[in-house]
Amino acid sequence: MSPREDQNRRLLRARDAIDRDYAQPLDVPALARIALMSPSHFTRSFRTTFGETPHRYLQRRRIERAMAMLTAPSATVTKVAEQVGFDSLGTFSRTFRAVVGMSPTEHRTREKPSHVPACFVKTWRRPA
Repeated sequence: MSPREDQNRRLLRARDAIDRDYAQPLDVPALARIALMSPSHFTRSFRTTFGETPHRYLQRRRIERAMAMLTAPSATVTKVAEQVGFDSLGTFSRTFRAVVGMSPTEHRTREKPSHVPACFVKTWRRPA
């Protein structure tokens, strides 16, 4: 295996940890330890490989999950924010608007529950 393949495999391991543990408190040093890299090298390599910083990737994943959860009428915006890993409702709302282009409440009123598997919905509505 080449050094580049080894690095990519370690970066994928860290990205998988973000996908799996998105609701947990994750920081760059913890993710860098998973990838067996220094935090600064990890951030540079992650951005080069995936096109965005680890923090931005984590935020986008959290917002994707929140978008799906907000279609349930019983879930409050505050509860959804907590469930996807945000400590502050203000930070959640600001990040949601930056990624999706509308507030969580606007998203809830526009999006109705669909009767297709969640994996398809997430793929169709993935924020860019």
